[in-house]
Amino acid sequence: MTNLIARGLSFSYGKELALNDVSLELKSGTLTALVGPNGAGKSTLLRLLQGQSLPEQGDIFLDQNPLGTHRHQVALMPQRSSINWNFPITVEALVSLGQVKSAKRSCCDTEASLQRVGLSALAKKRLDSLSGGQQQRALLAKTLSQKASVFLLDEPCAALDPPSRAQFLRLARQLAQAGLTVLVSSHDWGKALNAYDKVITLDKTVLAFGTPEDVQSKLQLINSMGNHCCG
Repeated sequence: MTNLIARGLSFSYGKELALNDVSLELKSGTLTALVGPNGAGKSTLLRLLQGQSLPEQGDIFLDQNPLGTHRHQVALMPQRSSINWNFPITVEALVSLGQVKSAKRSCCDTEASLQRVGLSALAKKRLDSLSGGQQQRALLAKTLSQKASVFLLDEPCAALDPPSRAQFLRLARQLAQAGLTVLVSSHDWGKALNAYDKVITLDKTVLAFGTPEDVQSKLQLINSMGNHCCG
């Protein structure tokens, strides 16, 4: 059970500002969506929260502890496009790579992770033989094998058909129900956000953070104010 807290995060690529004064709190047992346009800083924020990159300003805590040496408790699932799916290894070999980063290697081994995402029957299959939805579940199994308590999933539903997207979100919900902290980066807007407990809208800074209903109401207010000012 781990809460992930960020306070005043800022980050730039050279002179280009990527994130500005971002604060948020992700609580154990919750499924949170991170939404925003391309270039909003979603992937950058996930890398900061996992400790792959360091913020220029701000702090990140796991409960009361600085992220630092505790970053093994945070697992980041990369975008599917970052993986070479033609690499000649099997599904179980990919998943076992996640255990290299794991500080604990006890109850959830490769087989347990595959079983959790429903891929046990495909363990011996090569990566290039999988469908898009199966590839996403293989990536999730690799991430689960790290034994983290916080899971950051970067665009896991991109390019998936509606049934595969719904299946993946059911898996994410199961993780949250098991008491884990789950943050899903997404391009989905509107009714799709109702599948989440909380929603963060990001465009270099946090525009809104709360329940789906609260966030949608706040964004409508921001849009109406913008239209009024420009009308």
